[in-house]
Amino acid sequence: MKRKHKRLGFVIIALVLLGSATALVMNAFKDNIVFFHSPTDVVEKKSMSGKRMRIGGLVEEGSVKKPGDAVVNFRITDLVNSVAVTYKGLLPDLFREGQGVVAEGKLVDGVFQADQVLAKHDEKYMPPEVAAALKKSGRWDEINQKVKENYHLPKDAAGAVKDAPTGKNTSGDKVK
Repeated sequence: MKRKHKRLGFVIIALVLLGSATALVMNAFKDNIVFFHSPTDVVEKKSMSGKRMRIGGLVEEGSVKKPGDAVVNFRITDLVNSVAVTYKGLLPDLFREGQGVVAEGKLVDGVFQADQVLAKHDEKYMPPEVAAALKKSGRWDEINQKVKENYHLPKDAAGAVKDAPTGKNTSGDKVK
C-alpha cells in the first residue's frame, strides 16, 4: 500500500469517528434541550403537544385557582394570547398575578402541565425570554409602565425618592 493510500484511509477513519462522536453528542443533547415559547407561539403552533418546553409571560389577573391538594391552575399571557397552566407543588414566594413567570413542562390536551415554575426575582426584573415575547407582541411599553407604577420606592418626608440602602455603615459608628 502506498503512503498516499494509508493517509487517505486514516483521514476517512478519522471523519467516520468524528461523525459518530457528533451524532452521539447531538442525541444526548436532544433530551436535555428545552426551548422557550410565548403563549402566542403555543396557540399558533398546534404541533407542540407532548414536547418538553418552557412557556413564559405574565400571570393573567384573576386566573389563579387553587382547587386543593397543592394543585394550582393559572393562565400565562403575553397580552395577545393566553395558555392554561396546571402545576402541582409549591409556588415560588414571588409568584403572583400580573408578574412575569416561566413554567417548564409539557402541553397535554391544550393545558400546559408544568413541573417547574420560576418567578422573577425582584420588582423590576423580567426574564429575557418573557421581555422579548412582550416586545414582539407590541405591548412592552404598556407592561413596563405598569411595573414602574407598581414598584414602590421609599420616599422621604418631602416626597422625594430616597436612595436604596447600600448596606454600608455611613453613621461613623464602629460595627462589631
